[in-house]
Amino acid sequence: MARGDTSALASLYDLHAPVMLALAQRILGGKNDAEDLVHDVFLEAWRRAADYDPQRGTVRAWLVLRTRSRAIDVRKSAKVSRTVSVGDATWLERLLGGTEETSSSADRELVRRTLRTLPEDQRLVLLLGYFEGLSSSEIASRIAAPIGTVKSRVAKGLSRLREALGPDDRGER
Repeated sequence: MARGDTSALASLYDLHAPVMLALAQRILGGKNDAEDLVHDVFLEAWRRAADYDPQRGTVRAWLVLRTRSRAIDVRKSAKVSRTVSVGDATWLERLLGGTEETSSSADRELVRRTLRTLPEDQRLVLLLGYFEGLSSSEIASRIAAPIGTVKSRVAKGLSRLREALGPDDRGER
């Protein structure tokens, strides 16, 4: 793709767009806005392909994190307010069940299983923070808990996820 190969861009899109679209749609609430955002992230990836550094993470991680960041920016700039129940985990299954490399499917399943084993209070704050794009103060307001409690639940939940995933080949995750 860095050499201008449009078929490489098409392959990248086919591989990663489903999970990016699901995440953007979850945060933004609308399919059209999510599609526009994913399109913008791929345009950025096309323009900046030569700058990609595999030492900083996988292409998938960069695309998903960029999608999340942009979706949160759009959501906050538009002052979008919505109420979504996170009690139903089917959306998470759809989000993590998109087309992707088979090498990461074991990790995806491990994350899914670990999320299910977390205490409800830890799982809820992680879902609201990551998949809803809420800040700690917004989560605190949503669940009627002190911000310190939210932050400690996030820390405990992330710690359990890190323990479950363990180190990767480079000794980090």
